[in-house]
Amino acid sequence: MLRPQLLTSLSTYSKATLRADFFAGITVAMVALPLSLAIAIASGATPAQGLITAIVAGFLISALGGSTVQIGGPTGAFIVVVAGVIAQYGYDGLVLATAMAGGSCWSRAGCGQAA
Repeated sequence: MLRPQLLTSLSTYSKATLRADFFAGITVAMVALPLSLAIAIASGATPAQGLITAIVAGFLISALGGSTVQIGGPTGAFIVVVAGVIAQYGYDGLVLATAMAGGSCWSRAGCGQAA
């Protein structure tokens, strides 16, 4: 059964782990936020939409992820895909396609999980 790592690691979470996670989050944000702005602009979305997407996705990946050592953030390779979807279906189409892909993953008990 799919169980977010957040639920299993809370029992052993300490102040030192919180401090380390805070600084790791700042480091990832320094790379992810400017990259999300660039991807949004290159894809035809507004910078605000890119920023909101990066922040919401970052929190969801952190809260629902299956590992305590994973990093989730924008990837430059997706600019072509995102730009194509936005050009043909608009920003709402991109949000719908992303939600459908996420729902498909969750319905199969989690994408990328070892069998």
